[in-house]
Amino acid sequence: MSMALPAKPTRGTTHNSEIEGKLNTLSFKRFDVVSDDSDHCYSKNGPDCIIKTASKAHKKIMKEWRILEKHLPDSIFVRVYENRMDLLRAVIVGAAGTPYDNGLYFFDFYFPPDYPTRPPHVYYHSRGLKLNPNLYSDGRVCLSLLNTWPGKKFEVWNPNESTVLQILVSIQALVLNEKPYFNEPSHGIFGRAIWENRSKAYNEDVFLLSCKTMLLLLRRPPKNFEVFVRNHFRDRADSILRACIAYMDGSVRVGYHGNNNENDGSSSSSSSSSSVEVSEKFKASMEKLYSELLVAFQKSGASVGNFVERLNVEKKTTPSRFQLVVKKKNNKPGISKKVFTKLKKVLTFLGFGKGIADVRSSGMVGT
Repeated sequence: MSMALPAKPTRGTTHNSEIEGKLNTLSFKRFDVVSDDSDHCYSKNGPDCIIKTASKAHKKIMKEWRILEKHLPDSIFVRVYENRMDLLRAVIVGAAGTPYDNGLYFFDFYFPPDYPTRPPHVYYHSRGLKLNPNLYSDGRVCLSLLNTWPGKKFEVWNPNESTVLQILVSIQALVLNEKPYFNEPSHGIFGRAIWENRSKAYNEDVFLLSCKTMLLLLRRPPKNFEVFVRNHFRDRADSILRACIAYMDGSVRVGYHGNNNENDGSSSSSSSSSSVEVSEKFKASMEKLYSELLVAFQKSGASVGNFVERLNVEKKTTPSRFQLVVKKKNNKPGISKKVFTKLKKVLTFLGFGKGIADVRSSGMVGT
């Protein structure tokens, strides 16, 4: 499916949209205390795990709260629990110029009773999808700072210096990065260049899984983040859908939308011709997800009328993949015609001058 991008909103409309987005962000505090922990991954650990007020862990966690409240970046939001200070939930917004752009990635933290002697336990809300070598479909997070992966002395958990903020920023910068394929230590070990094609294919898979995660989050958002999830995708729908179209058409390499060098150095993103090779498997999967995202974003209140109109026009004027395949198959000569042609050649070679008439009179093929 080759789709031209719908016209962007006018300057005034874009300005108003940006202001509205900022207001939504401000209305949803980056750090806040909530009460409902019922869907938290570690909520069933039981009251024996609750940090006592007089403990060293309690003091450290209170210090963590103050750090998070003051220093969280714009792209990370945190909720802590008034009755369970041993629990914390955070969401990281995927950065531009990565295959995670505009996605939402949720993590649940649990502080053990002997915290900070040991690092917190961290669970990734994968929804059963593995979109990074460090983030497993069962929720495991592989990171040196969590002592779940070997690292140098300055990379592992330090009870006196390491913080939750450091963990969150590390996940955002080191895990949800531009080329996650290379997060796997064995990839690129014998020369990075030979692995680049695999990295590009991996980015295609990552973006597809990120889009699936968006749909799952809109259907069932985590508690205390329901409004945030809806508003986030309502405000980012235009950018997400434009990325989908650009990736399908091959005008931008997957993972580079929103980057200063969108085409990965190949050519200008405004070029009307496809400049990046994209797999047919990715295109087919992306077409289906694109339609599902349109519906989901509409339900969230996003203004996607131009995209819906464009999609309807494309469906009317462009044959589907199934139609193209059927047409191609129908153009091929049938079995009877092939047999007839071969018999004609044989008979002619044997000296039967009539050729076609002889074949038909023999009763071997119909008239």
